[in-house]
Amino acid sequence: MGKRKFAPTRLNRYNHLVRNQFISSTQASAGATPRWFLYVTAAVAGAAVMIVEILGAKMLSPYFGTSHFVWTAQIGVTLVSLASGYYLGGWLVDRSPRPGRLYACLLVAAMYLCFTVPICAAVAYRCLEWRLAVGSIFAAAVLFFIPLTLLAITGPFLVRILTSSVAGVGGQVGRLSAISTLGSVVGTGLIGYLFVPLMPNSVTMVGTAAALMLLVAVYFGVWGRKSSVLTAVAVGSLLGLALGIGGIRNEKFARYAHLEELQRHNSPFGLLQVMKDEDMDRLFYLNDFLTQNTYDPVLKKSVSLFTYMLHGLARSYGLGWATNSQAAAVPDILCIGMGVGIVPMQFAREGARVDVVEINPAVVPLAVRYFDLQPDRLNLTIGDGRHFLNRTPKKYDAVILDAFLGDSSPSHLMTREAFSAIRRVLKPGGVLVINSFGEQIPGRDFFCASLERTLHSVFASLRAHATGNGNVFFVASDQPELILHPPPDLDDVHPFCRGLVTAAYQSQVNFQAEHGQILTDDYNPVDYYDAANREQLRRLLASRMRAE
Repeated sequence: MGKRKFAPTRLNRYNHLVRNQFISSTQASAGATPRWFLYVTAAVAGAAVMIVEILGAKMLSPYFGTSHFVWTAQIGVTLVSLASGYYLGGWLVDRSPRPGRLYACLLVAAMYLCFTVPICAAVAYRCLEWRLAVGSIFAAAVLFFIPLTLLAITGPFLVRILTSSVAGVGGQVGRLSAISTLGSVVGTGLIGYLFVPLMPNSVTMVGTAAALMLLVAVYFGVWGRKSSVLTAVAVGSLLGLALGIGGIRNEKFARYAHLEELQRHNSPFGLLQVMKDEDMDRLFYLNDFLTQNTYDPVLKKSVSLFTYMLHGLARSYGLGWATNSQAAAVPDILCIGMGVGIVPMQFAREGARVDVVEINPAVVPLAVRYFDLQPDRLNLTIGDGRHFLNRTPKKYDAVILDAFLGDSSPSHLMTREAFSAIRRVLKPGGVLVINSFGEQIPGRDFFCASLERTLHSVFASLRAHATGNGNVFFVASDQPELILHPPPDLDDVHPFCRGLVTAAYQSQVNFQAEHGQILTDDYNPVDYYDAANREQLRRLLASRMRAE
């Protein structure tokens, strides 16, 4: 006997029946919710994912830094969350394609995002007890895995709700993916160019959660109207916002041991703070909880060793303008990294022409207000130091490289190619002076040894000064031999650090070349090999700044 076959008319009726059942199921699940609102949901969820991913790394940076470990942890947790959310969303929607389940998940995600604000510091400090790579992963997972997973449910849920036939699945997936991606682009632009520079991270996180709550409230208020559900949405939203706003207030009015916070300002390159020690009458400038400079507002002098060393080493090792200032022409100085402007202003007061390249515009008004910066006496460029070096036609008597992002120098400014660009802009006999932070102990000296090897590959002569407090100052030049002339009058140095400055001038150090390697644009593994040193420093300094 042959196989039984459906007649064409019976087969058509069968296909029509299946199609009608699929459409009725989809229409029942979607209810009266219009397509445009579901598309808005996809866009908002896409934007929220990118905001949380980028903002999460910014929230963790004061505790863990901005190294590739932190970004690897945040991106990895985000990707795992998305994968989990896609799987969970498909599983949930196959069991019940009612949109209310999706918006309930979005409400929980929003509430959790609010919760991250008050618990962020506690989680981060706890995870600082572990190695940097492990601690940053755990902190990112605890804070952001759940809300990112719940946000990722949106994609598969909406595909199932909006698809009216099997034949239209491809087009619907394409439209939703495009809308969600465009939402992510908008979210990336908002967080990168608006929220981070202009608002505290905590406010941005609570604002993102509030946008999700508003979306949920609109759905349940217009299309999913049930008094019990509306009450639950209202209570959940209020509870989440109360937690988030409470966290913002605690962060804003935090009190630190022996210090008064005069200013807290978010920026594209970390959290900026100005703290005042009432007992010693000192101002502290911090970037991501790490002290970048200390200032005596009464004597109007820095209380930090490196400010005197950068200025003094440039003069003591420089030719012409340093040794015979009366006969020399007005020196040209380039400072890559302004800090709060103490070193550039010292050169300017001595009559030098000073060009300054600073990547963070938020530092300038802070330096003017608290640290006596006078921008009109400097030629200030807001931008990246490497970009400036590649474009400038000027020549300089000295280049001061004092660029830091938190606890480390930007790697692209510490390579053979970067130093070659600096040598190109130096006049004959000019000097490069670098402020770096590294260990001198064999086995932990990879960064300093590598920096010394790299500088030797570009410059004819090199000296390094250090006192063991962490700062290492390198001086490089095309001079046949660098000779330290008598240092400047140390009477101008703040009494608190005069002894340390004297010791730094007298101490010259050398590193074992075999402990490092020449750093290049193509291969610069400093973040990896110096991670333990930076982790120890960040843990120490961040713990000192822990609020009472």
